[in-house]
Amino acid sequence: MKPLRTGQCVQHERFGIGVTRESNESKTTIDFYDHGQKIFVTDLLTVELVAEAPPRPSRKRAKVTAAKG
Repeated sequence: MKPLRTGQCVQHERFGIGVTRESNESKTTIDFYDHGQKIFVTDLLTVELVAEAPPRPSRKRAKVTAAKG
């Protein structure tokens, strides 16, 4: 695969939707919505280009309760 442009949205078979952070002839870094940042060998990378990035899912924060004592 050729290097991707920064900000390109992609769909990976295993990791799902992600956005390209860096890409050159040797390495491609993608920030996946559900799996975080992953680095791939560009020539071995297989992804589908997505025309428009879907909104990033919001993560619910756990409630923190103070212990009374």
